Amino acid sequence: MTIDTTTTSPPIDGQALRAAPEQSRARYPDSEGFVERDGQRLFYEVYGQGEETIFLLPTWSLVHSRHWKMQIHYLARHFRVLVMDGLGNGRSDRPHDPRRYRALEFARDCLAVMDATGTESAVMVSLSAGARYQLELARLAPERMHGAVFAGPMFPYTPSHLWLMRSKLVWWAFARPAISPRLYRWWGRFSAVHWRRDYPVFVEWFISRALPEPHSTKPLEDGVSWALETDPVVLAATVSDEQSAHRSNVPRELRGLAQNLDCPVLVVSGDRDMITPPRDARALARLSGGRFDTVKGAGHFQHGRKPVGFNIALRDFAEDAFGRERTPRDPTVYRPDGRPRALFVSSPIGLGHAQRDVAIARELRKLHPDLQIDWLAQDPVTRVLAAEGERVHPASLNLANESKHIESESAEHDLHVFQAFRRMDEILAANFMVFHDVVREQQYDLWIGDEAWELDYYLHENPSEKRVPYAWLTDFVGFLPMDGGDARESFLTADHNADMVDHIAEHPEVRDLSLFVGDPDDIVAERFGPGLPMIRDWTERHFDFTGYITGFDPRELSDRTKLREELGYGEDQQVCIVTVGGSGVGADLLRRVMAAFPEAKERVPELRMIVVAGPRIDPESLGGRVPIKGLEVVPYVHGLYRHLAACDLAVVQGGLSTSMELTANKRPFLYFPLRRHFEQNFHVRHRLERYRAGRRMDYDDSSPEQIAQAIAQEIGREVDYRDVETNGAARAAQRIAELL
Repeated sequence: MTIDTTTTSPPIDGQALRAAPEQSRARYPDSEGFVERDGQRLFYEVYGQGEETIFLLPTWSLVHSRHWKMQIHYLARHFRVLVMDGLGNGRSDRPHDPRRYRALEFARDCLAVMDATGTESAVMVSLSAGARYQLELARLAPERMHGAVFAGPMFPYTPSHLWLMRSKLVWWAFARPAISPRLYRWWGRFSAVHWRRDYPVFVEWFISRALPEPHSTKPLEDGVSWALETDPVVLAATVSDEQSAHRSNVPRELRGLAQNLDCPVLVVSGDRDMITPPRDARALARLSGGRFDTVKGAGHFQHGRKPVGFNIALRDFAEDAFGRERTPRDPTVYRPDGRPRALFVSSPIGLGHAQRDVAIARELRKLHPDLQIDWLAQDPVTRVLAAEGERVHPASLNLANESKHIESESAEHDLHVFQAFRRMDEILAANFMVFHDVVREQQYDLWIGDEAWELDYYLHENPSEKRVPYAWLTDFVGFLPMDGGDARESFLTADHNADMVDHIAEHPEVRDLSLFVGDPDDIVAERFGPGLPMIRDWTERHFDFTGYITGFDPRELSDRTKLREELGYGEDQQVCIVTVGGSGVGADLLRRVMAAFPEAKERVPELRMIVVAGPRIDPESLGGRVPIKGLEVVPYVHGLYRHLAACDLAVVQGGLSTSMELTANKRPFLYFPLRRHFEQNFHVRHRLERYRAGRRMDYDDSSPEQIAQAIAQEIGREVDYRDVETNGAARAAQRIAELL
């Protein structure tokens, strides 16, 4: 199902990339600064603590230090990490003097940054052209190099590569086909003339060659955006000097630099590298006496596209270089009583996953009373788990915050959730590495992931990392472009879906069990994309269906009179609960509904409105400081479903969990799907329409006066919803228990 991103993808809009919000990082630097050398300012960042440092070196000025983003969070949990922007890009200066871009000058820049940060020595890691800087560093200051890692090194050793790198015809003056159409089509773009004429075209071509792996749209966009932060004049300066890292030295000098390395060496190359030949990487490993590793299926940017294996190899190498003793895994240390153990990874995007997952865990313990469940989770899910007495794994504190990222991507009742998800790639990679460390150090008998996207994606990308039975749960399948989306968004959603379809086809052994939280009729009648299967047909072939899981039995809440009395709601009150779930995205909706309260109160004199800010919205931020009779603003409420069962009306955002809780309890509600939120606008809406539940409203077309009118029309109304299943958690637990 591969979609070739290099031939069928609509062109990348550089201006759109520049206008996109700054991507949330998995980890921010502990310190940062500038150092000046030879009149030029160099920017650096330091992550983590301690003396054992990994220095992620700069590479060609086409990109800056953010290209190491998939490594920083993981490595900084185990070492001190130093990164810098080389001259020509990022936050460092951009001189036009070609001599300033010589490999020796880059090496001196790196030493200046080490001095400024108090870094006596480090394991140094380079990519591509950075190999030359690293070799020069070893010549200048061998005592400061504790170990050397070369990824996709530009080490022009073989004759064909030497000829290409030496050719001024290729590098500087190649303005028209002169040797062969094929060579010009490929490498003729390495021309200052071409760069000045159409720099964005060159950038997209080069980055696409560095990422030949299918479904590489996001790292491709990243690379293009980084390259667009410099310009063709600067780039021409980086390659025009005879001693540039992009020019060849005689093989004898290259051989000497490699043979004189006096530290442990690791050379890593992707077997699909189209920029630097793997045979040259092998030559570097042989000459330096180092170890050579091949990343199967990887191209030049292996560290970004295939980060898991690269990160593991880098950590292991650095620990050996620093002389650390590795602690062998001993299952008896963690299971002295021999009890079976499961690791449950629950998505932090909202609270609905937490409630249903706790219900599944409760049912699992009925089937396996001795089962110990550890949770890898983060706020706001951890609040539910703590209230339920569940054990949250201490490594959860290392997880990068996904909810915070989602909130940072939102505007007024607007969340382009698909693009927000794509821009969360660094966070997802970091959180998979936290999971990897947990299961590397401790023994579990079962892994469960409820929309734990990082877990599912990277296990399929690295199937050898799957060691025990694994169950996957979700309540929707298929990313869909929003109405009015451009051709590129349609392409990107289809490519993302094709990636998932390919994963399941190529590695069906990764998921031992796939559970859809719902029924086949809950699936939208859409395709994954052009030429891809219908979503329902594919899901029915690859999933079992549990029915919906509310996390509670509505029959236990059927006595509303008694429930209202327990919750403090008077018989003469018309109670309206306003809630937007566990994220901080819905504050604007809360404010607008609060603005509707005075008129709604006039229409419904018995109205009592309770606005639930939730765990991630400060009630004070909603402007409810002035007391208004009948209007209350409260923070997070545990067991909110009981209040929803007791209310006369609810006003909610459009998330599945809250709306289905209301559907199960047969309560009237208004729901406002977020703009550009494909799941709420397609998947959730389709399911609610099937249950004949709720009244959909459009935020943009709903003034406070219109909301007040809708509240008056809907409050206390008798509804005729379809019944919601009550045994979904037990069905899910029964299937999962079979894996133990």
